[in-house]
Amino acid sequence: MTSLLDATLAKITPQDETSRAAAKRRLDQLIMPHWALGRLMDLALDLAGITRSLRPALGRKAVVVMAGDHGVAREGVSRYPQEVTAQMVDGFAGGKASINALARLAGARVVVVDIGVAADLGPLAAAGKILDRKIAPGTANIAAGPAMTRQQAVRAIETGIEVVEELTDSVDLLAAGDMGIANTTPSAAVAAALAGLPAAELVGRGTGIDDGQLARKIAVVEKALCVNRPDPGDGLDVLAKVGGFEIGGIAGVVLAAAARRKPVLVDGFISTAGALVAHALSPTATQYVIAAHRSAEPGHRAMQERLGKQPLLDLGLRLGEGTGAVLAMHLVEAAGRILTEVATFDEAHMSQA
Repeated sequence: MTSLLDATLAKITPQDETSRAAAKRRLDQLIMPHWALGRLMDLALDLAGITRSLRPALGRKAVVVMAGDHGVAREGVSRYPQEVTAQMVDGFAGGKASINALARLAGARVVVVDIGVAADLGPLAAAGKILDRKIAPGTANIAAGPAMTRQQAVRAIETGIEVVEELTDSVDLLAAGDMGIANTTPSAAVAAALAGLPAAELVGRGTGIDDGQLARKIAVVEKALCVNRPDPGDGLDVLAKVGGFEIGGIAGVVLAAAARRKPVLVDGFISTAGALVAHALSPTATQYVIAAHRSAEPGHRAMQERLGKQPLLDLGLRLGEGTGAVLAMHLVEAAGRILTEVATFDEAHMSQA
């Protein structure tokens, strides 16, 4: 029997070149100096290619926030204790966090998924405030061995796919966000494995650790890579050995969006690690990814370059949650409006240059 992951990968095809060409012809003729709105017009081209339409639907928006804990937290790589993950999920459920405020501004729905939080969040799920998709109460410590089994890695990705499948008929524009204390550590390890870069170039201060903790964090990532030896040619192996449940879930969101021909905004450092896993499984899926912003984490640039993406925003953000992604939704909608609402010279009966 074909697995959900295999079936999803089989559905992913490149952007539609016919739609891109038609959009290019229209954008070339808009009543402005040629390509005067720069990268917004580049984005409009992508939206046409992604959606196969010159009138891409973008009005129904959702940010999927994957939440999970990490055994590597016990290595002292974060300023905050692990229980903060569950506390923040409670804040999301109550509409009190930054992602809630910014999503309200963007008109986006916040969908919180417990994919591996090390706490009982059953009451929140029972109340319909979050989705309970817990694989395990956190990953194992990657400094001592694999984060999860290969089967759990597949399950994490398929969880992201399932969530998008449940949303797909009611959402046009997707975004991926995260929550998980210590999750910049496995994200750096994933990036090091898949981008082939040294840990020291990728590891940052995360929640604001000091110099001593930073040195320890780099050493932990180096140890995790040495102990586990993830195969850079196998995205599932990298995820299983040094990743996280929420990183896998985000990879699934990206793959499902590509299979469903929907644009997906990828947030910061952790979400981009998920996109790297998705890219390892299907390079074509990256054509559906919009890089929302560039994180303050030093390795984020290298990760985005690996994906061939230039971010829409660079605001020094380092929060996660999907906050940068929902901020960038405004620009995505603006690109769509340029394509659909600005007249051409012929339509406006204006003289061209």
